[in-house]
Amino acid sequence: MPEPVRPYKDSELGKKAQVTQMFDTISGNYDGLNRVISLGIDIKWRKRVVKRIAAGKPNSILDIATGTGDLAIAMVATGAERIVGLDISKGMLAVGKDKIAQRSLENTIEMVVGDSENLPFKDNSFDAITVAFGVRNFENLEKGLVEIYRVLRPKGTFAVLETSIPTKTPFKQGYRLYTKFVLPVVGKLFSKDRSAYKYLSESAAVFPYGEAFNNILSKIGFIAIEHEPQTVGVATIYVASK
Repeated sequence: MPEPVRPYKDSELGKKAQVTQMFDTISGNYDGLNRVISLGIDIKWRKRVVKRIAAGKPNSILDIATGTGDLAIAMVATGAERIVGLDISKGMLAVGKDKIAQRSLENTIEMVVGDSENLPFKDNSFDAITVAFGVRNFENLEKGLVEIYRVLRPKGTFAVLETSIPTKTPFKQGYRLYTKFVLPVVGKLFSKDRSAYKYLSESAAVFPYGEAFNNILSKIGFIAIEHEPQTVGVATIYVASK
C-alpha cells in the first residue's frame, strides 16, 4: 500500500498530527486564500450541498472537518435546530467561533475539537453528516467513514464535497498545470507555510474520486450512493444514505 501523502515530508509525525499542525498554522489566512484559489466557486458548491441536506429536513447535523465553519454556518439555512462543527485543528475552530459569534449563531452551532476517526458521539446521533474538503485529510479513510456511518441515524443523509480531477480534455491538462504550478505559488504568496498548499494539491491528486469513492462508501454499508461532478469536474458532491 502506498505511503499516504503528508504535508511535511521531513517530519516524523504521522499524517494526522501533521495535518493538525498545518491547519493550525494556516488558519488565519485559510478563508481568504480559498476564495482566491477557487475564484469563489466553492461558495456555490456549498450551497448545493446545503440544498441536498435540506431536502431531508434534518433536526441535527454534524459537519466533520468543519475548519473555519463555512459549511456549518451555511447549514443554518436547513432549519436544523442543532449543528455541530467538528475539527482536529483548534486554530481553525477559533476562527470559526469568531464567525459564529459575529452572526449570533452560538445557540445553533457548536464547535468541537475532535478526531474524525474516533467521533465523540453515540451511535445514530445525527440526521445528517457533511464533510467539505476534508475526507482526503483522514489518516485512515475507511476508518473515518465507518465512524461516520456509526453516528448517522438510519435513513440519514451523508454528503461529501471534495476535490476531484477533470476527465475531459482540455480541462484535465489545465487542472494538472494549475495544481502543480499555480496553486503552490499562490499558497506561498499568501501563507507562511510553504508546504501546506503543495500538500493540498498533492492529496487531491491521489484521492479516490468518482466511482472509486462510491465503491468505498458501498463497502462501508452506505446505500443510495450518487455523485455529481462540479465545474468541469474539479470538485464532486457525493450523497449517500444509511
